[in-house]
Amino acid sequence: MKKWGVIVVVTAMFAWTIYDFVDPEDEAVEIEDNISSEENNDKAVAEGPATDSPETGLEKGQQAPDFSLERLDGEKVKLSDYRGEKVMINFWATWCPPCRAEMPDMEKFHQNEDVEILAINLTSTESSLGDVEEFVEEFNLSFSILKDEGSEVATKYEINPVPTSVFIDEEGRVQSVMMGAMNYDMMLQRLEEL
Repeated sequence: MKKWGVIVVVTAMFAWTIYDFVDPEDEAVEIEDNISSEENNDKAVAEGPATDSPETGLEKGQQAPDFSLERLDGEKVKLSDYRGEKVMINFWATWCPPCRAEMPDMEKFHQNEDVEILAINLTSTESSLGDVEEFVEEFNLSFSILKDEGSEVATKYEINPVPTSVFIDEEGRVQSVMMGAMNYDMMLQRLEEL
């Protein structure tokens, strides 16, 4: 009889542990959904009637986060200036061998296709700005080279590996994000999806 009592108690404790382990997760999701719903309601009240503009983010179909950076020549450039054009944003650095490998294909892509390339250099990771200028000269790059000196844009775009490319359609919406080096054919394939 004593054995049965111990078995019942252990089984009950085991069942309670499983219930307790599974249930808080469901509650957390439910609480997050309620909070998110309340935040959206508050936001909708503050902003007024809903519009058809997509949410900003990095998922397919979301509006690409806008940014403003300086080109190597000192001119300021904003992503929103390119609305109405197909855009490839490429995050890169001179010390990155895969970045070096894809640059000739990026230049060919820029020359042959109707696409604007914004090559965002992770300037804060470079030894000097001179290294970037020498790199651009070595590869005879004609597309826009932007300086992300404080890594704000790389952070906003959640860039971890370089190179990473983000393809944006004419309406400013993200269509794909490619991590790693790309060749010309891969770039063409992404362009067709815009």
